[in-house]
Amino acid sequence: LLSGHPLKLSRVEPGQYPDGRPPWKTRLLLEEVLSVDTAQPKVISQRGGNATLQCKFNRDPSSPPNPKLRIKWTKLTSDYLKEIDVFVAMGFHKKSYGRFHGRVHLQAASENDASLVITDITLEDYGKYKCEVIDGLEDDTAVVSIDLEGIVFPYFPRLGRYNLNFADAEKACRDQDAIVASFDQLYDAWRDGLDWCNAGWLNDGSVQYPITKPREPCGGKNTIPGVRNYGMRDKQKERYDVFCFSSNHKGRFYYLIHPFKLTYDEAVRACQKDDAQIAKVGQMYVAWKLLGYDRCDAGWLADGSVRYPISRPRRRCSPTEAAVRFSGFPDKKHKLYGVYCFKSLNDLIQYSSAEGRDIW
Repeated sequence: LLSGHPLKLSRVEPGQYPDGRPPWKTRLLLEEVLSVDTAQPKVISQRGGNATLQCKFNRDPSSPPNPKLRIKWTKLTSDYLKEIDVFVAMGFHKKSYGRFHGRVHLQAASENDASLVITDITLEDYGKYKCEVIDGLEDDTAVVSIDLEGIVFPYFPRLGRYNLNFADAEKACRDQDAIVASFDQLYDAWRDGLDWCNAGWLNDGSVQYPITKPREPCGGKNTIPGVRNYGMRDKQKERYDVFCFSSNHKGRFYYLIHPFKLTYDEAVRACQKDDAQIAKVGQMYVAWKLLGYDRCDAGWLADGSVRYPISRPRRRCSPTEAAVRFSGFPDKKHKLYGVYCFKSLNDLIQYSSAEGRDIW
């Protein structure tokens, strides 16, 4: 229109739409000046791994090269209300932001490749990313998701059930080597058999819980299985449990062989004496789910709870199901148990170097 040339309108008939557009719509037959797309809308990785978020752009071949063409990557928050800067490139100028600094770069496999490589993936890297290409007055975007292999687990603190507002829930998960789970992660866990009758926070501020076996206290026995949804709740005033998510950890989770049972403080010191730290709840769940860890000995964990992981159900050891068994929050001074420890990869490397051993 600006050039003064008329536009040609064409009616697309049924069966004549190779680009997939609905046949009943009339569209303008215009050559696209800039388009951005992704060949892989979801990438699956794990904590500590790498991921390449595919993004390519196509320009009008008749357009001259644009040295000021700009590629921008942002991360969408779980509520889609904000975008977090990740990486920007324009010509020779490149910049990464915040916790992504030093961990992201463009793949640049070709002149129209805007794919982003993220190294040393963290739990917080989970989510959706927007690739935006700006070419003068033209711009286009595509969205790519990072999914992580891992496990969702319900959590409540020593104070008891329904004692966490949203900020408390975020801290509770962080303290257990995890993050607040997303709805997609909880839904996948439900499909995998997670059944939990207590409502918990998710990372978008909603409160939900998964039911595989409908029963009266959990929405009613005549309801269908599913993820029950309380909707969006007041993050400051309302209190619930939380669903946490954790992924592969770099280190060794193990039950400490010790000549006698321990109080909580003794358990902490015993792990430290073994050049380790008392393990966290998320680390136990990851070892159980991803590594098949199985131990029928109840042991202290960092939050003061006592649990044990069973991958092979048997008499006296979770006879009906594979599960992380929970024995409660005993009196730290008088109840005696074993302890589960965690030794990080850096600690393992230092220990192996000092002892002259192969860490594997």
